[in-house]
Amino acid sequence: MSSVEIRKVETKKDLQAFIEFHYDLYEGNEYDVPTLYSDDYNTLSHDRNAAFDFCEAEYYLAYKSGKIVGRVAAIINHKANKRWDRKSVRFGWIDFIDDREVSAALLKAVEDYGKSKGMTEIVGPLGFTDFDPEGMLTWGFDQLGTMPTIYNYPYYPEHIEAMEDYIVDNKYVEFKVTVPDKMPERYAKIAQMVAKRYNLKIKKLTKKDIFQGGYGQRIFQLINETYKDLYGFSELTQRQIDQYVDMYLKLADLNLITVIEDGNHGDKLAGLGITIPSLAKALQKCHRGRLFPFGWWHVLRAIKFHKTEGVDLLLIGFLPEYRAKGANALLFYDLIPRYQEYGFKWGETQVEMETNSNVQGQWDAFETHLHKRRKCYKKFI
Repeated sequence: MSSVEIRKVETKKDLQAFIEFHYDLYEGNEYDVPTLYSDDYNTLSHDRNAAFDFCEAEYYLAYKSGKIVGRVAAIINHKANKRWDRKSVRFGWIDFIDDREVSAALLKAVEDYGKSKGMTEIVGPLGFTDFDPEGMLTWGFDQLGTMPTIYNYPYYPEHIEAMEDYIVDNKYVEFKVTVPDKMPERYAKIAQMVAKRYNLKIKKLTKKDIFQGGYGQRIFQLINETYKDLYGFSELTQRQIDQYVDMYLKLADLNLITVIEDGNHGDKLAGLGITIPSLAKALQKCHRGRLFPFGWWHVLRAIKFHKTEGVDLLLIGFLPEYRAKGANALLFYDLIPRYQEYGFKWGETQVEMETNSNVQGQWDAFETHLHKRRKCYKKFI
């Protein structure tokens, strides 16, 4: 008989314990970047996350000898399942001690939940949507994490790959990109050429543009179109768009956000780049994911005063018809001088599918280092 007890999260106190477990497990780890407690609480709360309009979920805690030793979320994204013609239950927010009995019990809880809902496979780590962290770190454990991604101990993938019938469903890569001392000549030439040949224009946004001029909505409508064929993606609803405009753009440094417009087609949005100062070091100084009493100062120093060495390349995307035209060169033609002005030394890409050569090709003009790999796993249930 297993010595692991699985309990479903049912109260606010349970949810607090679910979130807090990560801080306990990774306390003092120099590479883990803890999420803000408030961000996790809002994402995991049924009444606060717009994704629950088309998702359902349960959360589980694993106990051993009366102590919490693991956690996992079981998520069904009905919109993604319909889009990709799958019956998947996702596992996310998975953490556990180095005990294979614990990891097996957690995943069995997700499998059982999925079966009870008519699902035929378990996949993950994935969140509710593409805007949640995805992919288990399998290489690059000695690299600092980022705010939008998952850090996990090396034994995590060892546990999964030792389990019966789990296979790899998707692979990701991440790159560290050196900010050049001067503009790459290739980008300068291509940027000037595409601007002239295709009448593509750099647009820098104001708060008024975003919140009164409709650009906030247009940006995420563009993301819906550019990301629609990516693994596991589900189209953002209007309520989600409203949440993300508030989440990503309200406090953003607009110097680090650029959109590209097509002057030949009524200033249609062709592509965008949403980048933010790296908050990794700042978040590590937020005690147990709290902004108060002192965490807010470290976050403010990074966002407002750029007291960080890196920039997170958070959301970069172009409509298919502009990708072969070199429109991304115009984007970085605008952003690179701003990175230089702020003193950023490197940029961090977010998860990119290993097979997505088009995305990876945009870094060819830079000095890059592949420094992390991730996997999503699947098992038929």
